[in-house]
Amino acid sequence: GKVVKEHWMGEGAPDKLHILNSVSKTFTSTAVGLAIAEGKLSLSDKMVDLFPDKLPAEVSDNLKKVEVRHLLTMSGGHDTEPSHRTMPEGTDWVEAFLAHPFEHEPGTYFWYNNMGTYMLSAIVQKVTGEKVIDYLTPRLFEPLAIEGATWQESPQGINVGGWGLYLKTEDLAKMGQLILRRGEWNGKQIVPAEWIDEMTKAHIDSRPAGMRPEQITFKAEDSDWLQGYGYQMWRCRHGAVRADGANGQYIIVMPEQNVVIAMTANIGDMQGEINLVWEHLLAALK
Repeated sequence: GKVVKEHWMGEGAPDKLHILNSVSKTFTSTAVGLAIAEGKLSLSDKMVDLFPDKLPAEVSDNLKKVEVRHLLTMSGGHDTEPSHRTMPEGTDWVEAFLAHPFEHEPGTYFWYNNMGTYMLSAIVQKVTGEKVIDYLTPRLFEPLAIEGATWQESPQGINVGGWGLYLKTEDLAKMGQLILRRGEWNGKQIVPAEWIDEMTKAHIDSRPAGMRPEQITFKAEDSDWLQGYGYQMWRCRHGAVRADGANGQYIIVMPEQNVVIAMTANIGDMQGEINLVWEHLLAALK
């Protein structure tokens, strides 16, 4: 691909590392897919088998059923999120996640869960022996010439997975191009095409973070948060798919137009920002 247009404002700069917030999740999902491709993990692996030493004293029937696939689709069964921000100092984040009540049958209830993605990072580290950032470096970052990446860690030394990754805006464009090309980069298959397909298709109905079904008062045709959720990626209107992070971080992949849009920002109106993409950029591509 080639860069058609780039623009910077305020503190934005081509060489600046940006906090990606939840765009980080797509990179964690990519690590999961690579670990599966290498035979180190499967979608059906269960939490109770992966972390037998971290389980609560009483293991609920729902917890016994939670698989890797459920964490990928934000459907592990929690009804609220076990926030790391409220955990007492010294808390093991994996233990806290597993001890939090699993109110729903896994796979049946979407609840946007940052700590679920942390668990994916912990799983990758457990089965590969490497932190996600180190695991991705030779497999993803180096082939895409992504340099200087940093990722926040939990007190247990695990990359936080669901947030905390710092990259340049151009690096987001590269990741988007990789997704657009179904995992192929410069003639080499970096990520299995089948994994990209699974990442980017809707596996479960979605809604905005922290919002319950009965709280939805807007129509699906007006919201990019009601189009379905894949493996740590959101479906969008207009046949697009995206990674997004709080305050306006986006990788938007538009297969029908053969276009990738990468944005780093500091704004509060996420839907308003993506509406501008449809109103101006999509319109210009027709």
